[in-house]
Amino acid sequence: MTHRLASNVQKFHLNRRSLLLAAGASVGTLAAPSILRAQSAPTIRIGYWPISAGLPFYAAIEEGFFADAGVELEVQRYAGAQQITEAMLAGRTDGAANGTGSANQAIAELASPGLISFICSNPTNAEFVLDEVIVPVGSPATSIADLSGMRLAGGPGIQNMTLAREVFARGGATDFELVEVPFPQQVAAIDAGQIAGAYTLEPQGTIGRMAGISRILESGVIARYILGDEMAPWHGGAASLTNRFISDHPETATLYIEAYRRGVAFVRENPVEARRHLTGYTPIEGDLALEVPMSDYTMFDEFTPDSIAYFQKFFDLFVEKGVFSQHLDVASMVYGA
Repeated sequence: MTHRLASNVQKFHLNRRSLLLAAGASVGTLAAPSILRAQSAPTIRIGYWPISAGLPFYAAIEEGFFADAGVELEVQRYAGAQQITEAMLAGRTDGAANGTGSANQAIAELASPGLISFICSNPTNAEFVLDEVIVPVGSPATSIADLSGMRLAGGPGIQNMTLAREVFARGGATDFELVEVPFPQQVAAIDAGQIAGAYTLEPQGTIGRMAGISRILESGVIARYILGDEMAPWHGGAASLTNRFISDHPETATLYIEAYRRGVAFVRENPVEARRHLTGYTPIEGDLALEVPMSDYTMFDEFTPDSIAYFQKFFDLFVEKGVFSQHLDVASMVYGA
C-alpha cells in the first residue's frame, strides 16, 4: 500500500467566524451556536481526483457552501481513486469527493468492514455521460467490435481495468490487448499511435474531441454493456465519509453533508454556471468547460429501490470476476442505513 499523497494538498480555512472577522464584523454578530461549535471541530480531509464528476464538491468549495456551514476543509488531490481509498484505510483522509470509484471504496470496505458510508453517488448513463470509448479521429471503427485484435487502454486501478475489459468484450471486440493508461494520458497515447482506442472518463473525451485528436465511439457504455440498459444509472463513483469520522464528529459530519447537498443543488439548478468550477480541479479550462457532459447526482436519501438494485448489480460484477472477496450489500454502505 502506497503512503504517498498525490500533489496539491491544500487547506481551506473556511469557518464563518474567520471570514466575518476578516470583513470587519464584530464577534457579537456570530451568535449561531451550530457555527460556533463547528469552529472547535477538526479539519475534514477530503480526497478527490481530477475528473468532471467531482463538480458538486468543487462548486461547494468555490461557492462558499462549506464556509457558510463553518466547515474547515483540507482538500487532497490524488492521481486516482485507489490512492484515495488507501488513504481512508490508513486514516490519512476522512472521505472522498464524487467521482471516486465506488468499487474501489467497496474493496476498502471489505478490507475494513464498517469503514465507509456513501453520502452521494454520481450515476451516469447515455444521457448523463461520464464513461466512453474513444478512438482516433480518423479511425474507421463504427462499433466496439471493430476494435478486435487492437491494442486498447483502460484507466488506472482495478475498477477501471475490470470495466474496460468487460466493455470491450461485451461490445464484441475479440483478441484485443488491454493496457493500463492513466486517463489524462490517453488522448496523447492515441495521438502518438500507441493505442487504437480507450475506455475513458470525462473530461478526456471532450479534450480529445475539441483538440481534433480523438472522437467518441460510444457513450454510456457501462449502463449499456454491464447493466443491460443504456438509461440505467451506473453508480460508478460516490462521495463518502469514513464512519470513524461520522462517529467521532457527528455534528461536523452533518454540517459537511448538508453543505455538500447545496453543491449538488447548485449543479442541478445552474449547470452552465457550475461548469466554470471545473477549472483548477480538472484539466478543463475556459470555453472547454461548457462542452463537458454532466453526471447526475443522488444524495443518500434520494436512492430508490430501482437505483439500489442497479448499484448492487454493478457490485455483483466484481464478485463474479473475483475482484471482491465476497458479496457486499451496497445498501449497507449508504449513509444512514
